Amino acid sequence: MFSAVPRLQKYILRQLAGPFVFFLLSLTGVIWLTQSLRFVDLIINKGLSASFFAQLTLLILPNVLMIILPIALFAAVLYVYNNLDGDSEIVVMRSAGMGNLALARPALILAVVTTLFGYFLSLYLMPTGQRAFKDMKTSLRTNLSYVLLQEGTFNTIGDSLTVYIRARQSGGEMLGILVHDSRDRQRPVTMIAEKGAMVRTKAGPRFIMVNGNRQEIDHSAGQLSLLQFDRYALDLSQFVRQGGDRWLEPGERYLHELFWPGTGPDDIANAARMRAEGHDRLAAPLYSVAFALIALAAVLSGEFNRRGRRMRILFAVGCIAVLRAGGLGLVSLCAKIPALIPLLYLNILLVMVICLYALLRGRLLPRQRLSQQQMQQLDAEPF
Repeated sequence: MFSAVPRLQKYILRQLAGPFVFFLLSLTGVIWLTQSLRFVDLIINKGLSASFFAQLTLLILPNVLMIILPIALFAAVLYVYNNLDGDSEIVVMRSAGMGNLALARPALILAVVTTLFGYFLSLYLMPTGQRAFKDMKTSLRTNLSYVLLQEGTFNTIGDSLTVYIRARQSGGEMLGILVHDSRDRQRPVTMIAEKGAMVRTKAGPRFIMVNGNRQEIDHSAGQLSLLQFDRYALDLSQFVRQGGDRWLEPGERYLHELFWPGTGPDDIANAARMRAEGHDRLAAPLYSVAFALIALAAVLSGEFNRRGRRMRILFAVGCIAVLRAGGLGLVSLCAKIPALIPLLYLNILLVMVICLYALLRGRLLPRQRLSQQQMQQLDAEPF
């Protein structure tokens, strides 16, 4: 009889794989799409290339997956085990000698694998992606060709420079350029060029214009000078904030950088916040095991009846909502009160212990005696 147990466990594991992948891809796609919509403006209004947009949005995927993985696992476990229970397959497996822990083993194996992948996300992919994401946003913010120079409009840079661009090419080349430079109020300059491009140099950004003319008015002398040029470089370095070393936020740091930050004033001021972030990185992957145990306890514990099963499912959904919301609240609280950091782990471990106890005892909530009339009503009620 017991020789059939491993095959039944493999059967349950195969049943779990499909729904888990489905829920993971579906939820990740929805959330990733809503997050990426924030950057659509960069393509529509600022001429950002599609490849740059794709890189920018892909870098947020580790953060999305970190939230979605436990939820997708919970949904898959609840869906599969509820179907097995509804089709009386759980009853058959129990008759084959499988207790609650044996029935739960496939889901726990998947939960452990998901937890290990969660640690890979939390400790490496999340800070790597977040750091690259912030670097790209900083680079984009200081790139005048994307941020300030829009085609078909008169772009004002500072309070003394106006640039008009008729069209922008995919490679960064700009056509139909008009520049009015009034930084020197006594000698304003107007430049017209067929084409041009923004280039970076060690001295700062330069606007290179090709095939045009430069018109300068000397108000004191009342003269207009005209210069034809094949190539002209306009210095724009004064309009770009020079960056230096950027301070890394807690979300961009690896675990050792969170627990042992530097001695700079920003690091010292945010030491408690970074320590709370580091402990959250260690605790967050454990939600996969906790959510799987909640789903298992909801389906496998207690006696079989349709109304009871429905209430346990609703109770399980409420539990994961409260558990995750409590975890998010504790991160902010621990940043202010470091002594509460152990609660980040206890919040998860306590739920895991309660669910394991429910599986071992065979019940999650106290059983209630039902009258014969209530039993007949339950049997007649569709699920």
